[in-house]
Amino acid sequence: MNNKDYISELANRTGRSQEDTQRMVNTVIEAMGDHFQEDDSILVPNFGTFEVKKKLERIMVNPSTGQRMLIPPKLVLNFKPNSGWKERVKSGGTE
Repeated sequence: MNNKDYISELANRTGRSQEDTQRMVNTVIEAMGDHFQEDDSILVPNFGTFEVKKKLERIMVNPSTGQRMLIPPKLVLNFKPNSGWKERVKSGGTE
């Protein structure tokens, strides 16, 4: 499902226009991004948790040359789904 299809489906379910729905989705995404910049995690009830994690500095070896390289630490966005969603996906969507 692409963005246009998602916005259309969401607009139909909420009874709002596609333009209003697009603005709402953009606002939610911007607000989430602002919290991620502050290293906050976001819990979406009955869905899962988005959190920023720090990957530590590590040494990597290039397998073809054997050269060792230092990989600097970085922040990554992680999503941990609700256990109910994990089970639904594992069972193929049937409950």
